[in-house]
Amino acid sequence: MNHLESAFKGKNSPWRYVVMFAAILIATNTIGAIPLLIGYLSKAATNPSVVSDIAKNPNDLGVLGLDPNMSLFMMLFPFLIGLLAFIILIKPLNYRTFRLTINGTGIFRWNRFLISALGWTILSVLYFFIYLKLDPSNFSLRNTSGTLIPLILISLAFIPFQAAFEEVLFRGYLMQGFAVLLRNRWFPLVITSVLFGLMHAFNPEVEEFGFFTMMPQYILFGLIFGIVTILDDGIEAAIGAHTANNAFLCIMVTHDSSALQTPAVFEQQNIYPFTEFAALLVTGVVFLVILKRIFRWGSYSVVLSHVEDKPEPPQSPYTDVISSVR
Repeated sequence: MNHLESAFKGKNSPWRYVVMFAAILIATNTIGAIPLLIGYLSKAATNPSVVSDIAKNPNDLGVLGLDPNMSLFMMLFPFLIGLLAFIILIKPLNYRTFRLTINGTGIFRWNRFLISALGWTILSVLYFFIYLKLDPSNFSLRNTSGTLIPLILISLAFIPFQAAFEEVLFRGYLMQGFAVLLRNRWFPLVITSVLFGLMHAFNPEVEEFGFFTMMPQYILFGLIFGIVTILDDGIEAAIGAHTANNAFLCIMVTHDSSALQTPAVFEQQNIYPFTEFAALLVTGVVFLVILKRIFRWGSYSVVLSHVEDKPEPPQSPYTDVISSVR
């Protein structure tokens, strides 16, 4: 195992993690907010009432009169900036390379990302098709126009960065940090899943349906991606599934309380959070079983195993001499 163990190679004082999160927060809310700020100021200059409209619902960029696809770009752009800030700061702050937060080896396994994304997409399509057949009145066809093309392009271009940012931060950086502190895998899995859920606490879905109604779903997402990370010893598969989930929702189905308002193909009229939770649980279990067979993972019990610093391989006293000759 390499992913969690690689954190021992760097520095892990708590203040370093606090500084990292503070820097990312500042970067996403300053540089990351520039496109949104430009759109906001240009609209407010001609229509001052937009200030109060945005204050009432910060997630509704429709009041700016922007194209929905441009609004999606503005919502996703801060995640790209956050990821870049992390890449820049990880070396000076934690004395580790960015690639070590991926899987501890320095090599990104694209096959993991692509297979996982494909698998989650297939399961999402199957679930949506079944739901559509069982409750067709709950969905209305919303968009079959040419605006789907830029929506697909923006989703495929920027959602991977949004998913990568969240996975690097939680299943990479934080999970490694807690593993060094606690020397096990299960507690970092649980605590990062809870923190992942809390990060979404200000989503409009939470305001619509309630904190305790939506938190189990977000935390379950974190648990699924966290288990995938531990079993696959890296976050590439988690990034793939996360990307596929968010891209599918952006392109195929939206609803009034969705965090990302897009001109999707379908609009869902009524949301049943506990039904969605049950569906996610089944999807997650099936997904884990499928990936376990494809990637030939070992036992699930690895989640309960310890995390220990790997000793440096012993060197021969002649190593330096041989290296200099080469």
